[in-house]
Amino acid sequence: MSRCLSASALRELEGPLERLYKTFNHIESAADPVHFVRRYTEPADQEVVAFCAASLAFGRVASVLNSIEALLTVFGPSPAVFIRNFDLARDGDVLRRIGHRWIRGVDVIALIWITQEMLKDAGSIEQYFLDSKDISAPDVGPALNHFSDRALAIDLKPVYGNSTRRRRVEYFFPRPSGGSACKRLNLFLRWMVRRDSVDLGLWSQLPASKLIMPLDTHVIRVGRCLGLTRYRTPGWKMACEITESLRGLDPEDPVRFDFSLCHLGMMDSCGFNRRHGDDRCPLRGVCRPDEGRPRGSAGSFVQR
Repeated sequence: MSRCLSASALRELEGPLERLYKTFNHIESAADPVHFVRRYTEPADQEVVAFCAASLAFGRVASVLNSIEALLTVFGPSPAVFIRNFDLARDGDVLRRIGHRWIRGVDVIALIWITQEMLKDAGSIEQYFLDSKDISAPDVGPALNHFSDRALAIDLKPVYGNSTRRRRVEYFFPRPSGGSACKRLNLFLRWMVRRDSVDLGLWSQLPASKLIMPLDTHVIRVGRCLGLTRYRTPGWKMACEITESLRGLDPEDPVRFDFSLCHLGMMDSCGFNRRHGDDRCPLRGVCRPDEGRPRGSAGSFVQR
């Protein structure tokens, strides 16, 4: 995939983005689900909490944090032990009371069931993911396809019975091949693979260079204003194009700017759509939403 920006445009962005990273890329900068992961010290606990927290990371921040907190209260002091020992008859009733937006309690139970099966099968979510095909591909896309396919192939009849209602657990396991940006799975991978003051870097066998940007509304908006993508519609292609643009600044770790770009918007420091411009925005001068087209491109935003 070609980059949207010329070499000179990338050089112009490098300084502001590095300053943004230094300003916002620290765990105390904003409320974020990764805080829950860092409550725990055991890697096994951190991994399963990260997976469940990332799965619920959609919607308003306050709602996301409340839902994760409710789930962790049920998990108790060792989430990994709870999931390994999960018993539907014993633990199902309390989990049925936990929902998040359109996700019902039974869907949360299905997520726990699938996670338990992953641990039984491979010992860890990392190994289950690494057992996926095409792990040697240039990015994680093929592995995510196989990961989600395997997860959804797990027998869920003990959870859902013969119900004909839609199994919303499928929402937790999207596929790049279906066009999804896979934001929550990419967020989980970022936490697990990268290591800095925010991300934990628990996984050692998957290089950060293969990660894809987790797309949320803030990253999409800032990415378009910076000319990192020419796509209008969020999806896998947009996520890959933003990642490829950032790879021009950091080939080995292109998604390291994700946390700071996201929280630039969440902390109301982005100047987008303000009458008096972007006086408070760390990207002032290089982020030009009023131009209506990506920097370094001769045309308008187009769907490709």
